[in-house]
Amino acid sequence: MIEVLVVDDDVRVADVNAAYVAKMAGFRVAAKAHSAAEALQRVEDLAIDLILLDHYLPDETGLDVARTVRERGHQIDVIMVTAARDVATVQSAMRHGALQYLVKPFSFAGLRGKLEAYAVLRRTLDGGGEAEQAEVDRIFGALSATPTPELPKGHSPTTAELVRRALMDAEGPLSAQELADRTRLSRQTAQRYLKLLERTGRVRLSLKYGDTGRPEHRYVWAASR
Repeated sequence: MIEVLVVDDDVRVADVNAAYVAKMAGFRVAAKAHSAAEALQRVEDLAIDLILLDHYLPDETGLDVARTVRERGHQIDVIMVTAARDVATVQSAMRHGALQYLVKPFSFAGLRGKLEAYAVLRRTLDGGGEAEQAEVDRIFGALSATPTPELPKGHSPTTAELVRRALMDAEGPLSAQELADRTRLSRQTAQRYLKLLERTGRVRLSLKYGDTGRPEHRYVWAASR
């Protein structure tokens, strides 16, 4: 489980954000805090993996919290969740190690996309070992990954993510059968998700013509990595 600290000076907003996190498989709200001092105390007392951090706090700023967390040597990731949208603050957040920056107000889908991308990054890094350039590119691209769209009834977000990762990891376009072989899905299931992602612009279709017969449909991930 990814243990999350939700920090916001507004108690109601913190409750809403915590409720959003609680909907996400693999994430758990370890605690909530409403000031910089309280947030830093939670960091000392609990095993926190990720902080959803507001910038406007009553005693210090969220950037102050992020800087102090780094100075104290805690290996904790930060996603800024704030109404602050001036470029100077965004730039400072980057320099203080924030992995993502989500501007208020936002929907559950907005936060879900950030958390899904973060989970992909964690899974990639947990593999350890050495990384070739392609793997390095995937690591740095994980947090900017385009989340899968709202899915129609009968479609699984987990399966859609499996298809997305397989396409992103492929060196070139894949057929439905090749995707099925890589993901251990049935060909029919792979085809169904490919058509869905193509309709939403995430996947691009091309045709491969052979000597005889119908052209083969091949798919490549087209959205931003």
